[in-house]
Amino acid sequence: MYVRQLGLTDFRSWSRLELQLEPGRTVFVGPNGFGKTNIVEALWYSSTLGSHRVGADAPLIRAGAERAIVSTIVVNEGRELAVDLEITAGRANKARLNRSPVRSAREILGAIRAVLFAPEDLALVRGDPGERRRYLDELATTRRPSVAGVRADYDKVLRQRAALLKSAAGARFRGDSSALETLDVWDGHLAAHGARLIAARVALVNMLAPEVEKAYQLLAPASRPASIRYRSSVEAVEEEAATGAPSVEVFEVGLLDELARKRSAELERGVCLVGPHRDDLELRLGDKPAKGFASHGESWSTALSLRLAAYELLRSEGSDPVLLLDDVFAELDNARRRALVEVASSAEQVLVTAAVAEDIPQDWDARRIVVGMRDDDSGRLSEVTE
Repeated sequence: MYVRQLGLTDFRSWSRLELQLEPGRTVFVGPNGFGKTNIVEALWYSSTLGSHRVGADAPLIRAGAERAIVSTIVVNEGRELAVDLEITAGRANKARLNRSPVRSAREILGAIRAVLFAPEDLALVRGDPGERRRYLDELATTRRPSVAGVRADYDKVLRQRAALLKSAAGARFRGDSSALETLDVWDGHLAAHGARLIAARVALVNMLAPEVEKAYQLLAPASRPASIRYRSSVEAVEEEAATGAPSVEVFEVGLLDELARKRSAELERGVCLVGPHRDDLELRLGDKPAKGFASHGESWSTALSLRLAAYELLRSEGSDPVLLLDDVFAELDNARRRALVEVASSAEQVLVTAAVAEDIPQDWDARRIVVGMRDDDSGRLSEVTE
């Protein structure tokens, strides 16, 4: 798979960009702040409907503009697909496939399969559980776009149930049982949707685990072995996740039982204490958790292992995903650079950003594009020809 064309309108620093791409390696070189990362960010957003830099859509829209537009043409096994995405802050995104509008932007998921390496990846190891949950959910959605709907359904139930908990706490004090009966109904919805989301994550972790172990061994052969496992806040769910054939039905029963046990605590605090939104992907080096015990180098190796594992899993299931390397070579020592170069050498398309040309492997045969700035503070590109 490769992206043949990228068009941006009012996306970040780009008022307008029309870029023709090709298979192989393309390097965007330019000082920080000139817009090179915005190019790979736009592609990553088209792949996942999320940014690797910010959690909201508003910063993606150029100052003074009402919306941003990202248009791509992707080629997969000889077939072209046009993907257009309109981003508007505070409103649902609009999307088109082959110029035809779709009901939900989620329908473009899976059209562009990509794996991104970025300096922000250290948060996968050192950050809070939300970073690791997002990693799992983005990858699960890339593999199976229907997971996006599961996640959206769960998030909707979670918001509604949280609002109900706040009102039910007062109703309980007044002796009004109707709110508590309604809460029982929403417990069932949360358990049903939550069990499906957990099942998707657990299935993914089971496939990723051996790939992470192999990738870490490649990156740090002298270090302790790396391992991953799904950690749930519900003991019964975690026990079921550890079995060879986890059951959605068992997950659902486990969630319902835990919701009943935590009912008083939830009413007292007014928050949902049970569900996959409180789970984590545990990363271990030897017998120690990576978070808090891994050195800086080990943390980078662990983070890279997660991305390498994702890449190998996706390519084993179909065509090569597009490989996006956002200013990571400057962060890596020679051993980790070599490991990443080895993966990139066989990828169908690699898009790389770098602040200086010296950050790029010297033996790479790559198309090089210099990213600069116009007088109006918008970006400009100029190709370097040998």
